[in-house]
Amino acid sequence: MTIGIYGRQFNNSVLPYVQQVFDCLVQHEVDVFVYQDFFEFVKDKLFLPKQFGTFKTHTDIKNKVDVMISLGGDGTMLDTVTFVRDSGIPMVGINFGRLGFLASVSKEGIKTAIEGLIHHKFTLDVRRLLKVESNQNLFQDLNFALNDLTIHKRDNSAMMLIHCYQDGEFLNSYWADGLIVATPTGSTAYSLSCGGPIVFPRSGNMVITPISPHNLNVRPVVLSDAHTLTFEIEGRSSKYLITCDSRTEIVDSSIRISVKRADFDINLVRLNNETYLSTLRNKLLWGIDTRNY
Repeated sequence: MTIGIYGRQFNNSVLPYVQQVFDCLVQHEVDVFVYQDFFEFVKDKLFLPKQFGTFKTHTDIKNKVDVMISLGGDGTMLDTVTFVRDSGIPMVGINFGRLGFLASVSKEGIKTAIEGLIHHKFTLDVRRLLKVESNQNLFQDLNFALNDLTIHKRDNSAMMLIHCYQDGEFLNSYWADGLIVATPTGSTAYSLSCGGPIVFPRSGNMVITPISPHNLNVRPVVLSDAHTLTFEIEGRSSKYLITCDSRTEIVDSSIRISVKRADFDINLVRLNNETYLSTLRNKLLWGIDTRNY
């Protein structure tokens, strides 16, 4: 088996856990490819008993890596998606962050998780993505999102007016600080904090969630991802922010954006003792309110 490792810079408090990851992989005699920038960051901080291969771009791992391990939080997992892309390589995240909906393996579960990977004791959780197209070629070849696309005002500028169309038919005009279009995966991220619903994976939906809407009768909308959404922007400001997962670009009001389902999916690793429901319960503390007992 060949395993890829992606990570960001981190503080020294997680060094023992990163060391444990590499120790487990060496113990099982796994071939390892490490993201070049991350390898340069850790090589003098860890004991590495063997020489590892490195990669810099998505083409360096395509057809060479069996599983990708992300070391960090959910943001690191979203970065990992930009390397996996349409290769079909399964991804698993070891959570060094806080909430960890995507990076669902705890620091205490590293050994068990890696043994599960080595012995193929896992299933694949297929997640859909969104594809963003525009008249300004936003994000170039990284125009896909596992979590969400966000249209947002800049700094303390006045609220914006966003016209939304579904398959060319007018849906609504949103007076708001911005708008989120989320996948089911992203429904537990920014959309949830703005009052959006939790949508289960494989439901075939996407969610439109306004950010601080001016009109109180405007609520999140759930629709099929078989549709194409188109957005036009108005407002007093001349510049706005468009975010595709963790990637952000500044645009002007001449932008016209369309959002639809991407033409590829992402495979998340689910270890045998893990389900989406268990993740929801653990992260949102469902069913453990002491008032229930």
